[in-house]
Amino acid sequence: MEHTDVIIIGGGAAGLMCAIAAGQRGRQVIVLEGSNKTGKKILMSGGGRCNFTNLHSDPSQFIGSNPHFCKSALSRYTQWDFISLVEKHGIGYHEKSLGQLFCDNSSKDIVTMLADECEEAGVRVLTQCTDIAVSANDGYKLNCSKGRFSCTSLVIATGGLSIPKMGASDFGYRLARQFSLRVLETSAGLVPFTLTGVLHDLCGRLSGVSCKATVTAGSAQFTEDILFTHRGLSGPAMLQASSYWSPGESIDVNLLPDVELADLLLAAKRSRPRTSLRVLLAEMLPKALASELQELFWPEQRDRALADFSDEHLRQVAGNLQSWSIKPAATEGYRTAEVTMGGVDTDELSSKTMESRQHPGLYFIGEMVDVTGHLGGFNFQWAWSSGQAAGQVV
Repeated sequence: MEHTDVIIIGGGAAGLMCAIAAGQRGRQVIVLEGSNKTGKKILMSGGGRCNFTNLHSDPSQFIGSNPHFCKSALSRYTQWDFISLVEKHGIGYHEKSLGQLFCDNSSKDIVTMLADECEEAGVRVLTQCTDIAVSANDGYKLNCSKGRFSCTSLVIATGGLSIPKMGASDFGYRLARQFSLRVLETSAGLVPFTLTGVLHDLCGRLSGVSCKATVTAGSAQFTEDILFTHRGLSGPAMLQASSYWSPGESIDVNLLPDVELADLLLAAKRSRPRTSLRVLLAEMLPKALASELQELFWPEQRDRALADFSDEHLRQVAGNLQSWSIKPAATEGYRTAEVTMGGVDTDELSSKTMESRQHPGLYFIGEMVDVTGHLGGFNFQWAWSSGQAAGQVV
């Protein structure tokens, strides 16, 4: 049996960052990765350009049963710290929108950077490591396809259930339960909605059409693009809203968030009385969407001029378009989810070190933990920050 100081199960963003921090402290570190290479989710992220952090990262952008838990790690390894690392390696990057930072070239640059840092820190990485079994006895012992190991500190960084085709599994949650840690119910987050019936057919006809909208789910509200798909509704605003939505609830969609639509329609009725309502809306919305909205909300007055609508009817149309209540059937689930909500209960862990309160030397980081960021690089920042927090003490 080979002994080492630290074993990290999972070679994704959090696991590699933890390995780097621990290795730089002179700890002997082995990373066990189940797939054939590390950083697979990093490679596919951001359309292949990796939205690696956000300029506006702060605790208000994160969700969890304890909203204060993430504060310690995020404050001690910030977005500026990771940006400095990126700049040290000469990786070009740019801000796309809303503080989102992407590589100019490719996500491969981030994976290469992490691999180089691991090598410099003396970290040993073993890929295609499967059939892992863990026991605790004077430290931690592991049997796996790569051999038998023991360690003083064991870090679980196996990620959540999102995108199973990338190798996602419930291994980390099962291991947490093996050690009697409470695991909160998990669900797909940052994920498109599916619809049924008339709205499903409408979305199918509009598949590929997008527009700016304000989407409200529960107490949260997001103003970004929405995208109609053949299954339902996607786009940044919908993905954000999905993290605050529960099955059976409705979401509220304002298709024209930048105008007082009722006032605009009534003014247009006076100044452009012969213009049809559909044509007027097509000046502000995609033409195909304006046509579908007509069939949905005023089909009996199809292509009528504004003058033919009563003021009250125009106000009603404005209300329909600026407070369109939609009840999703479901989400697309883990298959397309960007992140997993829930996970290891933060009450079980130290917010400073990510160590189990019950089991000294056992750590959980990254997506394993009940901390979920908004869309836009925040979940990567949590991976970097939580990985660093554990890496400084393992």
